[in-house]
Amino acid sequence: MTPDHIVPWQFRPLLDATAAALAVLAVWVTVDLVRRVPHTSGRVAGLWLAAAALSMGTGAAALHFITLAGPALPVPLGSGGALSALGVLLGVAGSAIALRVAWATGTRVAGGVLAALLWAAAWTGSQALYVADLQLAPAPRWAPLGVLLAFGTVASAACAGGLLARTGRLPSMLRRGASALLGGLALLGGHRLLLQSIEVPLGSVSLNEHHASAGTLALLAGVAGASLLAVLLLLSVMETRMRGALQAAIARLDAAARTDALTQLPNRVDFDRRLDAAGRRAERERQTMAVLFLGLDNFKPVNDSFGRRVGDLLLQRQAERVREVVDTRGEVARVGGDEFVVLLWPDIDRDAAAAAAQQLLAAVAEPCEIEGRPIPSSCSIGIAMCPRGAATGDAMGHAEAAARYAKRHGGATFAFFEPAMLGDPREQVELLRDLRAAVAARQFELVFQPKVHAPSGAITGAEALLRWHHPKRGMVSPAVFIPIAERHGLIGTIGQWVIDEACRQARDWRDQGLRMRVAMNLSVHQLRQRDLPERIAAALQRHQVNPQLITCEVTESVAMEDADGTRQIFEKLSKVGVHISIDDFGTGYCNFAMLRKLPAEELKIDRSFVLDLETSADARAVVDAVVKLAQALGRKVVAEGVETEAQAQILRSLGCDELQGYLFAKPMSAKALALWAMNDDGPRAMEFRASLFEETKPATLH
Repeated sequence: MTPDHIVPWQFRPLLDATAAALAVLAVWVTVDLVRRVPHTSGRVAGLWLAAAALSMGTGAAALHFITLAGPALPVPLGSGGALSALGVLLGVAGSAIALRVAWATGTRVAGGVLAALLWAAAWTGSQALYVADLQLAPAPRWAPLGVLLAFGTVASAACAGGLLARTGRLPSMLRRGASALLGGLALLGGHRLLLQSIEVPLGSVSLNEHHASAGTLALLAGVAGASLLAVLLLLSVMETRMRGALQAAIARLDAAARTDALTQLPNRVDFDRRLDAAGRRAERERQTMAVLFLGLDNFKPVNDSFGRRVGDLLLQRQAERVREVVDTRGEVARVGGDEFVVLLWPDIDRDAAAAAAQQLLAAVAEPCEIEGRPIPSSCSIGIAMCPRGAATGDAMGHAEAAARYAKRHGGATFAFFEPAMLGDPREQVELLRDLRAAVAARQFELVFQPKVHAPSGAITGAEALLRWHHPKRGMVSPAVFIPIAERHGLIGTIGQWVIDEACRQARDWRDQGLRMRVAMNLSVHQLRQRDLPERIAAALQRHQVNPQLITCEVTESVAMEDADGTRQIFEKLSKVGVHISIDDFGTGYCNFAMLRKLPAEELKIDRSFVLDLETSADARAVVDAVVKLAQALGRKVVAEGVETEAQAQILRSLGCDELQGYLFAKPMSAKALALWAMNDDGPRAMEFRASLFEETKPATLH
């Protein structure tokens, strides 16, 4: 057909602008409705999808009918109604399917492309039904290339609009606006391209011109479409406001449920949640954190004397002080009437926790004047280290037990948690009272467990172990009284007694003709004393003992706790001339680079590995690895806790240098050990190494 036999479609700028505005509004409402789907589920999500599909299908239909009201052709046009209604249904159904696919596939590009193609196909089909409902005669012909171009335009715009709506690089309102503008203009452009691809013969008429006219349909589409879109938009706005109000109410309720009303600090519920999250992170990253439980001393008398109002003001003042001390180092919460709890992390060691406790004690004890009255105040603090010191779930209870312990022993102090604190409080008080007098009353004693040369079986030395002979309780285990001594500052006195007594006993044995080597344990508190090397040197000088006869044992966990501090104290001890041993090796976190630099001559394998040697390949592998490591570093290896001959044989085969345990002898008094050495009056037929009886005069002291 020649061009003069084709009737061109006519377009009107005003109608086109109106149709485009309606299409932009339809896309805006669609995007606004669709973005609510991910926040809902089930029937509610389906309703939002249906509303979005109705918006999209209605907007596309309205655009078509408005642009045909020109008139688009130089003959009266009308629609039969049935095919047009089917076209609207196809547009709405196609939109629903496309939106469902886009929602189900999330951010996947392939899903977005498929949804765009489905929508474009539904749109093209609905447009074809609208044109078919005009009943043009002779029938028009479709140019395939034009139809394909219109289809591609709408599909590309739908795909780009979907991606634009989901990108997080632009503000939400700007994304929706850009998507709506792109989609609306694409619909107008695609519609024009589709109509231009329809070849209408000259003289064609609309057989449905006496049915619903194009003008009537355009008016109906404009009014009904705009009204429907306005209703949907209004529903969306109302839902947004209702959801915002609901979320704000929920947030207020949640905040109230997690916040202490008086101090505005987090409460125990919220603190438990934060502690659990911090505990999981600490375990994952192999870090240590500290929980400090703080209770105000004598708070009840303040309430009784000055009234609850003053008590509340005091709590608010102290809460602010605690918060200022902690600052960004951790979390603070109020968990009871006069009780607060602090979480310090990440990777807080005992020294840092103790320093923070001292700061809190000082802050709470500062002068406090409320309503013109000076209010005295102090606090007691309990500290629990976790997750290495305790399970995170137990940290609060442990810290609280330690705080109660500190308060029972005078208050205005802090205490680290020890298992004994969970026992009878009265018994703990009595033990502390008796412990203070134990040194002066000469109730302590050192007992000695021999060390044996592994290849020959000869005794080479002994480890000094502290015992407390309580006048009423009998023998009290160090596991019971050492934690009490550490918490209350008695460990320094007791530790100094052990140093002096070990040196005195070494001199006493020497005077008897026995040059016995003695190992003594140093606690973490002793290592923190700057003058420890000088005090050991003074004890050696006082008793005229060769420092080569003394070995200082430090547990692996303590040795590796403070790299710089440990190295410095070890170097000073090495200059004094004493030997250094790393005790309980294999149970903690070992920094091998640091171990190589430490002046330690001996590694002591923990008894837990020795006990499993006969049944556990892993235990044998650990011991073998420790021996090889020690040999590579030029260190001696000692295995403690040897109880069976089979264990001893395995340790000898692996290359251990010395053995110690009940297989050879239990800890015994200094007198018993001397009798064994001198008269062979001991638990086993064993020889003492010949060098122990050679030169007994003191060597030149360092």
